[in-house]
Amino acid sequence: MLARKGLLPDGFLLTRLAEDQNQRNRGHSRAQKARFITKTGSCNVAHKNIMEQGRFLQDVFTTMVDLKWQHSFLIFTSAFLCSWMLFAMIWWLLAFAHGDLEPRDAAGGPGPVPCVTAIHSFTSAFLFSIEVQVTIGFGGRMVTEECPLAITVLIVQNILGLIINAVMLGCVFMKTAQANRRAETLIFSRNAVVASRNGRPTFMFRVGDLRKSMIISATVQLQVIRRTVTAEGEVIPVCQLDIQVENPLRSNGIFLVSPLIISHTMERGSPLYELSAQTLASEDLEILVILEGVVETTGITMQARTSYTPEEILWGRRFVSIMTEEDGRYCVDYSKFGNTVPVKMSSLSAKELDQTRGIQEGGSSDPVNPQGWGLVRAGRGGFRRGGGRAGDAPQPWYAQSEQPQKEAEQRGRKKKVQLEVIGRQIDENVLGETSD
Repeated sequence: MLARKGLLPDGFLLTRLAEDQNQRNRGHSRAQKARFITKTGSCNVAHKNIMEQGRFLQDVFTTMVDLKWQHSFLIFTSAFLCSWMLFAMIWWLLAFAHGDLEPRDAAGGPGPVPCVTAIHSFTSAFLFSIEVQVTIGFGGRMVTEECPLAITVLIVQNILGLIINAVMLGCVFMKTAQANRRAETLIFSRNAVVASRNGRPTFMFRVGDLRKSMIISATVQLQVIRRTVTAEGEVIPVCQLDIQVENPLRSNGIFLVSPLIISHTMERGSPLYELSAQTLASEDLEILVILEGVVETTGITMQARTSYTPEEILWGRRFVSIMTEEDGRYCVDYSKFGNTVPVKMSSLSAKELDQTRGIQEGGSSDPVNPQGWGLVRAGRGGFRRGGGRAGDAPQPWYAQSEQPQKEAEQRGRKKKVQLEVIGRQIDENVLGETSD
């Protein structure tokens, strides 16, 4: 991400020759597909045929902040020049109406007091307008008490000049302190990988922070964007599905003190549950990664984005370790940030793997003890797989799950009846002894 800016060495991208070669081969075989989020985090969406353009003028400040720098500088310069020219024309008209522009005899006595001293042409009026608005005050030109209208124009120009300065300075500050500037030092791996973790296919990518200042309350959100068709035949071009990040705390919060590998287990309920190595190349999907947090130094909320298309997902590979311990502290080698190595992994999808392992379609998703496949006692001295007795016909998973509960209830009722019978027998014996 940052190699284009020279912040990372070229080896950051050149060390993955096998992956790049595979990507080039697949890229030549098929046309380049559109994506919603580019690798740099910008939105790749063009807005056309917007009829109500006036809505942008209702929020002028945000519109000016969103403009490019060259357009902002053009607007700043035009605003100052137009205000100077406007008030220069006003000062020249005041001088012309008061007769200050008429030539005077130098040998004669002092003439009438002008509204503004030393204004003899439009050029001198323009210079006086600049001096008033930027409060330079060279001392050669000044407003006299002869014209109350000139004093009013002086007040109006000062107020308008302060407003223009405040707006321009605010726009410059907001453009330089935008949250996406901090995101430039947050890097994501160029490729995502799918490898086996704890016996389950797992989607993984790596994220890191180049700055020493922390990102407070950092959270990672994953979304899958794909084209879907409903049962009624309605085509939904953009269907967004959330992906649960693998975290024991059941939250998307991370502590980005060092580069982390963010993972997602491709299990039942995951949008990637039916994704396999064969169907990956033909899938029409895009996985969005959104990292949000608060900048520690400025307190501004920032957001970094990237995305992964099927061409950028490597099946059967995992990231190499980049962290070592040296001299009592941890060191990170960013030259290996995106390096991967091949690992042994089945090309089947997580759904196909579950079916081959015997997990039924409606069974439990617990990978440790799936429903219907635990070892249960099957008669005296033996165990068998399944939930019924030996010799019984196979039953559905819900019947197997309900049967132990019913047997337990029946056993409880039998015990209760036996206790009542014993109680009645004890009472009869006590009554017989008392009667004797």
